[in-house]
Amino acid sequence: VLFREECIFRREIRLNSKVFISTKIGKIKADASRWTIVHELKNETDELFAIISVDGAWIDTKLRKIANPTPKIAADVMNAMPKTTDFTTL
Repeated sequence: VLFREECIFRREIRLNSKVFISTKIGKIKADASRWTIVHELKNETDELFAIISVDGAWIDTKLRKIANPTPKIAADVMNAMPKTTDFTTL
């Protein structure tokens, strides 16, 4: 579930622009239950078009409550993702 989504625009993206997207973890709880993921949109010369940040958590859809991800998702996916330069734990 997403709690917040923010986009900061830095440069115009034109119809013929090539866009490269990187995805990194900005913040994460030790159990990977809550997190911030940062997407950077850049052109072929590494100029920044936009930064999209999302804060979220895993949810148990049956209980309708925040939940921890499976250990495999936490270890193999969330904790294995590249980190931002200002990465912190929650």
